[in-house]
Amino acid sequence: MRAGPSTVAAALLAAMLALVLTAGCTTSREPSRDDGRSASQKPSPSGSTSPTAVAGSVLAVKIDNAPGARPQTGLDSADIVYVEQVEGGLSRMMAVYATKVPKAVGPVRSARESDLELLGQFTRPVLAFSGAQGKLLPLIDRAPLDAVTPEDGAGAGAYYRGTKRAAPHNLYVRPGRLMPSAPGSAALTTGFRYGTAPSGGTAQPSLTVRYPAARFTFTWSASRARWLVSTDGAPTVTTDGTRVAPATVVVQYVKVRASGFHDFLGNNTPYTETVGSGRARVLRDGRVHDVNWKRATATDGTDFTTADGAPVAFAEGQVWVVFAQAPDAAQAP
Repeated sequence: MRAGPSTVAAALLAAMLALVLTAGCTTSREPSRDDGRSASQKPSPSGSTSPTAVAGSVLAVKIDNAPGARPQTGLDSADIVYVEQVEGGLSRMMAVYATKVPKAVGPVRSARESDLELLGQFTRPVLAFSGAQGKLLPLIDRAPLDAVTPEDGAGAGAYYRGTKRAAPHNLYVRPGRLMPSAPGSAALTTGFRYGTAPSGGTAQPSLTVRYPAARFTFTWSASRARWLVSTDGAPTVTTDGTRVAPATVVVQYVKVRASGFHDFLGNNTPYTETVGSGRARVLRDGRVHDVNWKRATATDGTDFTTADGAPVAFAEGQVWVVFAQAPDAAQAP
């Protein structure tokens, strides 16, 4: 696990997040067919300029998970898939790429306030997204990341519209135009450890996480040594028919509160707090382990430990982290 950036960087990020919280409810609304500043942009298929990311930057892509967006493309190639609740109780994903560069990823959708805090753990990540609310864009622009939308010069040629779906579920990105080569696993500065499973745990063939308008079920496959993902009762597959099957699933219980933003229908945008501490359930090797999590600042990764304080190791392979609303008791340190 890396040491966190300087306290100055942490203070700057904290200040930006505080500014959002004091901004109040915005009157900005996203268009009904797409998000923010990329509402009608259709990129040229010609060449592009890569973003000015530092060596070792991961690529994070905001991925649509509405029913009309499934199946997704490139989801199985991600090193980490974060799942969060968005407006109306629906879900959205952030896929993080460090060891593989798939040909395409999507459908791509808009960024949220919570993303700034979550992405603070990485060193100057590249964020691919379709846009954001007007009042959030300045904070994204000042955050320690390289934000690339279809309108940006660095995004020209990286994004394209698919022809088999209607907007907004048809925007895709070519990661190779933004990240010509994979930075490698060292760029995954998340605090995650990989190795032998902790002792104990409970044998459990499946586990379901429910949002108000979405649900995820993870079913253990002994033959594949993976957890098979289902979304809203249907198998989660990619556009080429690959079943999405992470090696480790983390259900992280966090505080999900109202933010100062709303979507174009007036629904409040939930804010998922990923800095703090609480409880989590780690699924690996067909067993479920009840553990603790702690993330001191937005520039730190997240530590997962057993009840006696021992670090928890994940299985080698893709990791899904599903952020779920914590019961009141789960918020105690």
